[in-house]
Amino acid sequence: MPVLSLDHHVDGPPRLVAGVLRETAPAARAVARTGARLSAPVALLVAGDEVRVELPGGFAACRTRIVRAGVDGVCSELAAGPVAALRHSTQVVPDGDGTRVRDELGWAPPLGAPGRLSDPVLSRYGRRLLGARRDVLAERVAELGRAPVVVGAAIVRAGRLLVAQRSYPAELAGRWELPGGGVEPGETEAGALVRECAEELGARVAVGTRLGTDLPIGRRVLRIHTAHLVPGSPEPEAREHRALRWVGPHEVAALGWLDADRAVVAELAALLRG
Repeated sequence: MPVLSLDHHVDGPPRLVAGVLRETAPAARAVARTGARLSAPVALLVAGDEVRVELPGGFAACRTRIVRAGVDGVCSELAAGPVAALRHSTQVVPDGDGTRVRDELGWAPPLGAPGRLSDPVLSRYGRRLLGARRDVLAERVAELGRAPVVVGAAIVRAGRLLVAQRSYPAELAGRWELPGGGVEPGETEAGALVRECAEELGARVAVGTRLGTDLPIGRRVLRIHTAHLVPGSPEPEAREHRALRWVGPHEVAALGWLDADRAVVAELAALLRG
């Protein structure tokens, strides 16, 4: 199997870099720079999602399936297409004040040995793709490095997670999210979550650790923190939401989440099982 790889440094923290790697819009921009087209039904990828890539030069389109998406990077494998096998792995590790990224692309040509005649063409395209991904990743990370931060609270009690159903705007009403909101100037992320939970839920929380990758949402970045109700806190109430629910690990994946919150479903389920 021919394998191409590209190692490079990105001036941004690993959680942010890993989050940008899950975004389909920057991935589509990178693919477009090679003359191809990428499409996906979601804004942020999770394991099991599929991406469609239409290659230039008359090659048939291929579909790849995400097999891993988290703080250590993203990996996809061929679901259907004109090659026998295709694997794309992007690993993220801390590197001083930034992040070291290893982008690796491997494939097996169709038709066995005769299909290797296509290797030079695929190699040229693969090198262009890895270079374009490097450039777009650096651009997006630099943009989001200055972006406002939104925080969400994964509030757990007795193995169950508190989730909130949106009441507005109309296009989002009925979907589910974690409570939280924007970090105001001079606030810490923990302080913003304590304030937002008091305003939205009438509850007092203590904030724990970060969960998962940073989650790009347009021109902002969402960060999820674990939390729990402090002793003596009032029971949470839906002051700004349509409804609140406490859900277990098997219910989490079945909810109709907002796109950004959907991206941490695997981490939320693991948190509840742990």
